[in-house]
Amino acid sequence: MAVIPAWGRAWHGRSYDLGRMTLPELWAAYLTYPAIGIYAVLAVAAASVAVVTGRRWQAVALPALLAVLLYPLAWYLIHRFILHGRWLYRMSWSAALWKRIHFDHHQDPHRLEVLFGAPSNTLPTIAALTMPVGYLVAGLPGAAAAFAAGLATTCVYEFVHCIQHLDYQPKSRFIRHLKCSHLLHHFHNESGNYGIADFVPDRLLGTYYRDARERPRSASVYNLGYDVEEARRYPWVMNATGSPPRKGPPQRRAPVTSPAGRSSS
Repeated sequence: MAVIPAWGRAWHGRSYDLGRMTLPELWAAYLTYPAIGIYAVLAVAAASVAVVTGRRWQAVALPALLAVLLYPLAWYLIHRFILHGRWLYRMSWSAALWKRIHFDHHQDPHRLEVLFGAPSNTLPTIAALTMPVGYLVAGLPGAAAAFAAGLATTCVYEFVHCIQHLDYQPKSRFIRHLKCSHLLHHFHNESGNYGIADFVPDRLLGTYYRDARERPRSASVYNLGYDVEEARRYPWVMNATGSPPRKGPPQRRAPVTSPAGRSSS
């Protein structure tokens, strides 16, 4: 019998609906999600390696800063050209990966458990994007510092992403701006606003739009182009889902259990 870590027990066998959660309930779910705990532990471990092995503070600070600065561009490129690409679902060996990392999230943007990335996918990606840069700057301490910064930034991005889908109006004008821009990506036109906590790459590369009047409504905003016709040609995602892809939002579901153990309806 598998032993479930303490931080993951609140998630075992449960589903959470961001459209029906409060901010305190989100915090409870976020802090007990296993991937967030893994990121936090690894970030502390990597930061400790960087501090212990780094002979100068620049060997720690500069790689960490570079990782944070490069993160928005890396996320943009991955999101636009991989997650929104139409090649992963066309191969049997990568269809399930695409379904998990992005298709499910667009099919139901309020389902919290598919909003988070899976560590088996995110950790190799974070390491591949941050550690080589850090190593080139300052060797082992730099690689460890950059990896720690990448993990910490991922935690921030994940929480901001949750807030963007939560039925909650942030007090911060900046967070409201991020939320509005991201929801346009999910509910109006997916071919733009690829950022999460930073839309600078979108602005620089011409994919940012401020409101719905700037672009026509997309017919593929919920299925990313994987419609019924595509599913007949490339059935692996549909087979894994157990039903044809939706072209609209899911019907309202029955109340789900909140982290507090009560109905969140």
